[in-house]
Amino acid sequence: MGKVSTCLWYEKGGEAAARFYTSLIPNSRIDSVVPFKADSPSGRQGETMLVDFTLDGQKYQALNGGPYYTMSPAASISVLTDDQAETDRLWDALLEGGSAMQCGWLTDRWGLSWQIVPRRLLEIMNDPDPEKARRGVEAMMKQIKIDIAEIERAAAGA
Repeated sequence: MGKVSTCLWYEKGGEAAARFYTSLIPNSRIDSVVPFKADSPSGRQGETMLVDFTLDGQKYQALNGGPYYTMSPAASISVLTDDQAETDRLWDALLEGGSAMQCGWLTDRWGLSWQIVPRRLLEIMNDPDPEKARRGVEAMMKQIKIDIAEIERAAAGA
C-alpha cells in the first residue's frame, strides 16, 4: 500500500462493502484483508478488522471499528461517469438498501456517501456561457439522480 489512503470507519461489514465497491468500479481490487488478532470491543479474533482496497487507482481502507463513530455526507466518494448508462448502473447498485439525496448524492447500505457525477454535467457547469452554465446548475439542483439529458435541455434554454 502507498503512503496515503482514506480510512472508512464501518460499524461492521467493511469487507462486504469493499468487495461490493470493487465489483462495481473497473480497475478496482481488494489488496489485503487483516483479521483481528485477538478479541476486542470492535470484533472477535479471526473476524475482519481491516480491508485495504483500491477503487480505480485510489487507495482506501475499510475498518470494522464498531459503533463508536458514524459516517456522514460531510465526506463522500465522488465517481465521475462517462454517460447516463454508467450513471444509472452505479446509482442503482449503490442505492440498494441506502437512501437518495439531492444532486446525485446517495448514502449506501453501509452509510457511506457517494456522488455519482456525469462528465457532461461538469462540462455544462463550466461552460464559457454563464447563462447556459446557470441553467444547467439550476436543473441539476432539482434532481435526485442526475438526468443529463434534462440538464442539457435546460442548459440549451429548452
